[in-house]
Amino acid sequence: MSKRKININVEYLTRVEGHGNIVVNVREGKLEKCELQIVEAPRFFEGMIRERSIFEAQHITSRICGICSCGHTIASIQAAEEAIGFIPTKQTIRLRKFLLYMENLDSHILHIYFLVAPDLLGVKSFVPLIDSHNKVVRLALRIKKACNDICDILVGRHIHPISAIVGGFTKLPREKDLDAMLNIFYDMRPDMDATIELAAGLKFPEFERDAEYVALVSDDAEYPMLVGDIGSSDGKRLDKNEYKKVANEFVVSHSSAKHAKWNRESYAVGALARFNLNFQKLHSKAREVASALNMKPKVINPYLNTVAQLIECVHFLEDGIKILEDFKKEGINYDEEIIVGLNEQNRIKIQSGTGIGAVEVPRGTLFHDYQVDEKGIIVKANCIIPTNQNVNNIEHDMKKLVPEILNKSDQDITLALEMLVRAYDPCISCSAHFLNVKYVNR
Repeated sequence: MSKRKININVEYLTRVEGHGNIVVNVREGKLEKCELQIVEAPRFFEGMIRERSIFEAQHITSRICGICSCGHTIASIQAAEEAIGFIPTKQTIRLRKFLLYMENLDSHILHIYFLVAPDLLGVKSFVPLIDSHNKVVRLALRIKKACNDICDILVGRHIHPISAIVGGFTKLPREKDLDAMLNIFYDMRPDMDATIELAAGLKFPEFERDAEYVALVSDDAEYPMLVGDIGSSDGKRLDKNEYKKVANEFVVSHSSAKHAKWNRESYAVGALARFNLNFQKLHSKAREVASALNMKPKVINPYLNTVAQLIECVHFLEDGIKILEDFKKEGINYDEEIIVGLNEQNRIKIQSGTGIGAVEVPRGTLFHDYQVDEKGIIVKANCIIPTNQNVNNIEHDMKKLVPEILNKSDQDITLALEMLVRAYDPCISCSAHFLNVKYVNR
């Protein structure tokens, strides 16, 4: 083992959302300090929705994240509906699942091409690829635009969706909308094949740590994104209402994002967790891609979260096509379309209660927890974000990785750590919930 002195201090890690630092100190071959410091200020979204109506909460919570706007919208709606005892229709559930597919697909492509690919292709950012890999850049932008166009059709816009509300949708897709979305999807297939071909030629870092992986699980045949219990790769399973027993959040001094742990010292959520727990429920084409890319659960290399994201992209594309084709064949019941202020109150009865929303967003399992009074006003709220569930696990990965690569240069160690954090696709500003208040003379 190398006995040299190593000081690594990465301020404001690039190609991630938000601000995070990497600090590593090694003395005489001994790891003395290894931290992922989350330095974002708390954002207080739970406070913003207290004393607000459940019918406006999703418009507020969609602002938590510009990447996961739809996911926060759906988790918020799910929590509100459960609190008042409202059960959405099968049609609404299918459309919400399709919307989650679109958001996850869009975000995964962003991560794969714009945030991870530069590392694997040996450049500092996405910009140099415009010249060196122009066709690849155009491909990535086409898929991104396609996902945004579909969200525009379905919910008015991707960032801060409009038509998805408590009870269902204020606007349902017409036949021409279904045709437009299907044509976009059909045109996406060749680009997805090209993405798979590109990924097959990339070399990811070799590193393994046997972690606990956590995601939604269910007994039905569907890949669980919208409903399910909370499952662990360690064989544990709890109802979503017991999410606090899973997260067990705690505070560390160097992070404004709380840390989480369940059955081990930490756990991971996200695409790789879903892949490890629900592989058999992926679309057959997605499983074929997994086989071609040598991915078979349980995968314990965190760098391969990016590959798991690509496999999910195939699932979202193919199962999304099936959902739209089924709607084309069966038709859509437009009587379920909600006209706010006219049929909303007759359809949705308000009562007091508590509800938990639990959905899978690009970075993992997202929880919204609302307590609602008899007027439909939120009196208490709690949100647990995927990234703040992951930061503890990232740190433990870092602590195992550093001693294994001490023979490398400081530059190479730094790059390996940056790539490790980026592999999790963290949404850092969303994860910042901790505020340390010190009372003086009280």
